[in-house]
Amino acid sequence: MAEVLLFIDDELLARIDRAARRAGLSRSAYLSRLAARELGAARGRGGDPRARRAAAILDALFRERGAPEEGTAAVRADRDSR
Repeated sequence: MAEVLLFIDDELLARIDRAARRAGLSRSAYLSRLAARELGAARGRGGDPRARRAAAILDALFRERGAPEEGTAAVRADRDSR
């Protein structure tokens, strides 16, 4: 794990520390979580291999079985098919 030196405005640092305490995390863990979330969000739906696999499975199911356009109807149709 790398150690980094950052310069952060005092008020922002105080806000970070308060938020980290509320989350029950260290400052480093809190900042790491924020960075990971921000960088992950930039990748979109297919950024995580697990999300890509899940999306591919869902896409295949919808192509194979089709689905009513309205969500409630899809749930009812699935329920009634059992």
